[in-house]
Amino acid sequence: GERTAKPDVAFVATAQLTGDKTKGFSIPPDLAIEVVSPSDVLSRIAEKVFAYLDAGTRLVWVIEPISKTVTVYRSETDIETLTREDTLTGEDVVPGFTCLVAHLFE
Repeated sequence: GERTAKPDVAFVATAQLTGDKTKGFSIPPDLAIEVVSPSDVLSRIAEKVFAYLDAGTRLVWVIEPISKTVTVYRSETDIETLTREDTLTGEDVVPGFTCLVAHLFE
């Protein structure tokens, strides 16, 4: 069978949750977060990001500890890389969430 990519961290709005919550989720997360490790292949990370977006994930964050950046994917063409001085927000997916990128790496 086809392997389904699973993010390192996922956020699903409670409004999406229905049915038996003990059996896992078949719905895409609203927010998927990937943390790049030294063993990760960047092309594989990109494949996962686009698979999440294609499945209906609204926001994907790729956190890169070595460069201390976060790349925000809103779509396949709306991509933004944030540096230590920037503020990461949950936008309309996780309203009210804000974090200085530098704080992720302290």
